[in-house]
Parts: sequence; structure tokens; C-alpha cells
Amino acid sequence: MTPSQLQEETYDDVREQTRLHANLVQNARNKAADAIQGVVARWKQGEYAGKPQFSNPTAVYDKRCATFHDEYVSLATVDGRIEVQYVLPDEDRNTPHSRYLDNDDYEVTGAELHHKDGEWFLHLRTKAEVETDTVEQAPTGHSTVLGVDLGVNQLAVTSTGRFWSGHEFDHWRREYEKRRALLQQCGSRHAHENIQSVGRKESGRFKMMLHRIANGIIEEVAENGCTVIAFEELTGIRDRLSGASWGHKWAFERLYEYVEYKAELHGIDVEQVDPKNTSRRCSHCGFTHPDNRDSEDFECLKCGYENHADYNAAKNIGLRYLRRNQTGDGGSAPVGVRLNRGMLNANGGYEPPAGDSGQSRSPRESPTLNEARSSDRAK
Repeated sequence: MTPSQLQEETYDDVREQTRLHANLVQNARNKAADAIQGVVARWKQGEYAGKPQFSNPTAVYDKRCATFHDEYVSLATVDGRIEVQYVLPDEDRNTPHSRYLDNDDYEVTGAELHHKDGEWFLHLRTKAEVETDTVEQAPTGHSTVLGVDLGVNQLAVTSTGRFWSGHEFDHWRREYEKRRALLQQCGSRHAHENIQSVGRKESGRFKMMLHRIANGIIEEVAENGCTVIAFEELTGIRDRLSGASWGHKWAFERLYEYVEYKAELHGIDVEQVDPKNTSRRCSHCGFTHPDNRDSEDFECLKCGYENHADYNAAKNIGLRYLRRNQTGDGGSAPVGVRLNRGMLNANGGYEPPAGDSGQSRSPRESPTLNEARSSDRAK
């Protein structure tokens, strides 16, 4: 069913039954449709998937129905606009709030409002722009690549600056491990049956999470006109990533499968490239050194380029694919690696978007904070 058909079938009834703001109705419809698409995709892969259930009331906000300020947010409700203040952790703690919400380089682009255990939680999404030097435009070609980096702290990062945090995955992985350990101590038949039930719940939760990420990657492809998705090679990925578990290896492989399947439906190619030095190489000047990267921070020792390390790696993965395939049909080079604004060509050159004033800048998007944080509260 197309978006216009969904609009015709659902809009009037939902507005009448809920009195929700028009944009909230549309956002709710889109969220439900995404959940159903994830189930259908799992069916087509021969996997079990039940009817999607949202355990807690949720409202999806964008800038049409919310205004975000430094200390508070204005939200559209059935009783008109309301203003609520953020309740945040202590300022001296190293939290995502200080890194993104309190950072002037980042802009809040949307949020989800959740009601749980009598409290309201506002999960924010932000994006940022980072300066770079102006360079010559990329040559005309036929392919546009979306690079994707995989990791532990950030499960996936695209060259367009879309982040999916690994915090939720790690939280639930540890939680299910604790439940299994407690049940194994009992040793009874009932405990054994419960262990199997925990395993099914764990698998179901993680698969839905990975479908959500896969859908987001496909959205980036569609929004940016990409024809290829480039991942790093999955072989040996657990050995390369500090802190990675067998659960992470399973998650990366499953995510790749989901993206590959969904991309095929859109006529998009999915490739893997050699990951060597993609986390150490400067996507701006090409200088490679182990000390360029410090945890999630990247600063080139040669040119001084600074950015999130995983975002830099995602761009390098796209560039690695381009250089591997520089000669396409007729010997022409692919267009480049798609960024949030403009593209990088195979030589690392930056091409501003059409109509850009030519100002020197290259954007990125921060971790999707509705994935990364569960402690942003609005009361």
C-alpha cells in the first residue's frame, strides 16, 4: 500500500478518534507502517514474526509539531501547545547530553515521546555540520556510494552522517545474559524451558532492532540517490573491534543480510570492501597513522581534520569502494561517496551540493539519540 493510500485509509479515522495534531497522525502512521514492513521482510526470509506491538504509548515529533530549545521543548498535544523542561543528568558527567544536546554544533531534528512507569521520556535526534576545505568538484559518473561503518559503541554509521547507537543492544545483551545465568542456577525443567523462552525473546528483540537500522540505511539510500551500499568485510570483524562479542558478530552479519535483502528490492547493490586502515586513514587528506584515532575521536596528525572516528571510517569505506571500481562503463569514474551535503570523489575531493554557495563545509549527523539515550526526560 502506498503512502497516499495509507493516508486515505487511516487519516480521518485516527484524527476523529484521537484528536491528535495532523502531523502526529502522519508520523504515527509512518511508524506503524515501518513496523509492519519489518515483519513482512522477515516473513519473506522465512523467519517467524508476529503482529507488531508497541508496549508503551509513543508519539513521534518532527519540527512541524515540536519546537526544541536549549532548556525546554514546545510540543503539540490534543490540548494545544505545551512547554516542558528537560530533566538531565548532572552536568559534570560525561553523557550524550553534554556531547550533543549541549553542543552548539548540533541541532535537534526530531524526537519520540515515550510514557513509561508514570514518567515521560523524550528521545531526541540531532545532527551537526563540520567544516572542511573547499576542493574541486567530482567528475561526472554513474554511481553514488553510501559507506557504512560497523562498530560496538555505534552499531552502524553511514557516510551521510546517520548514527545508530550500540547502547541499547549492549544493555539488552547483558540483561538477557543475567536472566539466563539465574535460570541456569536453578537447573529445573521449568528453568530450562524459561531459558529457551528468554532466547526467543532476545532473538526477536534484536532482529526487530536490526530491521529498524536496515530500514534507516535504505532510507538514506533513497533520500540521497545512492546506487551502491558499501560495508567493510565481515570476515574477522570480531577480532578487529575492541569489545566486540559473538553477539556483535551475529548482529553485524544479520544486519548485512537485512540490508542486502531490502536493497535488492530497490535495485541497489551491496558490496563489502577491505577494512584495512579505514579507521586510521584521514578521509580528508589520506594520511594514515594509528594515532589519528583516539576512541571515538579522529584528528589527523597531518592536516588537522577532526570528526567522529566512525563517521570518518564510513567515508573511507565508501572511498575504498570507489577506488576499487574507478573504471566503470566506458572508463568513467563513479560520482562519489554520498555525504549529508555534497559528495566525495575517489580522490577525496569534496563536491558541494547543487545550488550551494561554495562555502567550505562538510556535514555529519550525530548518533541518533532516540537510539542512544533513555534518560532524557520531560515532565
